[in-house]
Amino acid sequence: MLFTPRTPRVVAARRLHRRRDRETTGRFLAEGPQAVREALTRPGVLTELFGTPAALDRYAALAAAATQAGVPVSAVTDEALAALAETVAPQGLVAVCARLDVPLAAALAGPPRLVAVLAGIRDPGNAGTVLRTADAAGAAAVVFAGEAVDPYNGKCVRASAGSLFHLDVVRAGDPAAVLAAARGAGLRVLAATGYGDTDLDDLADAGALAAPTAWLFGSEAHGLPADLAAAADARVRVPLHGRAESLNLAAAAAVCLYASARAQR
Repeated sequence: MLFTPRTPRVVAARRLHRRRDRETTGRFLAEGPQAVREALTRPGVLTELFGTPAALDRYAALAAAATQAGVPVSAVTDEALAALAETVAPQGLVAVCARLDVPLAAALAGPPRLVAVLAGIRDPGNAGTVLRTADAAGAAAVVFAGEAVDPYNGKCVRASAGSLFHLDVVRAGDPAAVLAAARGAGLRVLAATGYGDTDLDDLADAGALAAPTAWLFGSEAHGLPADLAAAADARVRVPLHGRAESLNLAAAAAVCLYASARAQR
């Protein structure tokens, strides 16, 4: 029998669209075969898999891997899948996953060479894109600090394109405390801001990006609070060589993270 939108397990999973239910249950939804594939790389993260019969046939290897890992795999109607998915044209698979939160101290142990700190970033698409970029640049962790978006928001999960499952994801209350902890772990804290007094190219030319670094990014709408920017070791601007007024958050984060990644290698 196929599960319908009224099947209790579908109803329970659908509630995870709401942040309060994600917080209560410690679960979130990941949509599409790429997310399912990456979730399976983290033992114990994937807790349930729903799919239409056509999708379970198309992605039979993923369904088999989930079953082998002891994950319940349930066939659902197209209507049930539409209720679970948030995209206009879903790909037929939706997974229930356990949250991936890592304590800040554990994420900074080592210490890592590269970390991204998102302070008060509210846009889930931007946050997910920065997650994906940080993963691609070789960062070890992304810290969601202050009043930042929930990293398990559906749009954030989709924008991360599976990278959410590759990094240490940290949620921390006080951004200033995060900076202090990063500095205490031996990382240099660089605040990315369009009004920075230090040029990114100058830092790169001086060889100052090779050290372990925590990049601090603020919201696209409001930027970094002045006191938080002042708490960083340097306030860095990305040089604009053309006539564009500015870069958006995700693009600026990509430039900064890759500048550090290149210097560190």
